[in-house]
Amino acid sequence: MMLAIAHALFTAQGAAEDAALPPRQRLVAILLATAMLVTILELVRRRRLREEYSVVWVVTAVLLLILAFNYRILVWLTAAIGAAVPNSTLFFGGILFLMLLCLQFSVRLSRLTYRMRKLTRQVALMQEELQDFRSRHDDAAKP
Repeated sequence: MMLAIAHALFTAQGAAEDAALPPRQRLVAILLATAMLVTILELVRRRRLREEYSVVWVVTAVLLLILAFNYRILVWLTAAIGAAVPNSTLFFGGILFLMLLCLQFSVRLSRLTYRMRKLTRQVALMQEELQDFRSRHDDAAKP
């Protein structure tokens, strides 16, 4: 295992020297990641995105910035997961991110469904109590 990791590190370092992110692509990646970060912060400031959800997006934007500035990390990740090219690593990361995001929302949706059922039962019980109270009140008011 350690030998495989060491081999991946040396392979990634050699490949990183051969393959550098072209300046225009680096600029576009930096601008997009920065725009994403600014947009997230603005949405939180305007209270259109809750802080609890913004953490995932801020971390994603920061990771994209790090990858844009340091291409060697992407090359190392590519070698570590055994992908052929860095583009495959980015797609793999994107798919993994989307799967984790769907899992997070599924957990939240399940929790909200449970809470909604609980509130529905409580409202039904309160309505029944109110009807009982009204019927007793009406009975007591009749001469």
